[in-house]
Amino acid sequence: MSVGYDGKIMRRALQRFDEDKRRREEDFHRREETIYARAPRLRDIERELRSTMSQIITSALRRGSDPLPALEVLRDRNLSLQEEKAALLARLNLPADCLEQKPSCPLCGDTGYRRGEVCRCLRAYYAQEQKKELSRMLDVGTQSFETFSLEWYSEEPLPALGFSPRENMAWVKKTCRKYAVEFGPDSGNLLLTGAPGLGKTFLSAAIAREVSDGGFSVVYDTAVHVFDRFEARKFAREDEADEDVSRILNCDLLILDDLGTEMTTAFVQSAFYQIINTRLMEKRATILNTNLSVEEIAKRYSPQVASRIEGEYKVLLFCGQDIRKLRRERQ
Repeated sequence: MSVGYDGKIMRRALQRFDEDKRRREEDFHRREETIYARAPRLRDIERELRSTMSQIITSALRRGSDPLPALEVLRDRNLSLQEEKAALLARLNLPADCLEQKPSCPLCGDTGYRRGEVCRCLRAYYAQEQKKELSRMLDVGTQSFETFSLEWYSEEPLPALGFSPRENMAWVKKTCRKYAVEFGPDSGNLLLTGAPGLGKTFLSAAIAREVSDGGFSVVYDTAVHVFDRFEARKFAREDEADEDVSRILNCDLLILDDLGTEMTTAFVQSAFYQIINTRLMEKRATILNTNLSVEEIAKRYSPQVASRIEGEYKVLLFCGQDIRKLRRERQ
């Protein structure tokens, strides 16, 4: 699995990873000292077991002689020390391996990397930090597919569509869940379009949560802020702008919210085309949340952008009444 990790989030994940590793080491040494206090001889045995091997091999190699006889002597001595150690630990009713510091992750030995790739243990830290980042914009803690209710959508068929908002949203929810659960390099792109208050952000949060838990990098941001980052990079206003733009272009899943609420300028049109085109070329998935139709996108940005979206995005229409308004009326 090729993951486009976010540098800022990975740095935070590595910091927590190292802190937890250091904490485990400190806990082990405290337990170790407690055991040594009960049986001081164990400290001497451990020290001798660790030092004797290197001393004998170094001495043998320095003399230019065959180290094998010395190693045989060492083996006998080590066996004797191990037997004494086992007997002392048994007398204390302690496990035979209680003085062995074992890595928390047997796959990478607590390095965080395995076979040149990020190990699953570090990916778990990354996912936790990414969820914190997403929580700044989304309620990923409660907004999930399980909590998305269809009761707010009418069962009355819409004449223009031939089906009810509830039927439509049941299909939209199913489509979004399938997209999130099966997310991968070939998942493609979604356009979530419809009036405000119909659940676009809610289902986006559910997708972000599921995809993030799968170990993929997710960036969720508003169109206003994203285009501001591109402008900051162009005019070198901030040192972090380059990294922010890189995150936007290279993450596994970009969710661009409130498209169409920004001031549309020639620069914004160019930046939007760059986002759409670059991510399509590199087969990185994008979800666009907007109140605009494809026709309105063509007018606001360009026919070329609208054409790319029509050809490469699955369009999910959100219809019904404003749920936020319905909730207020019921209160």
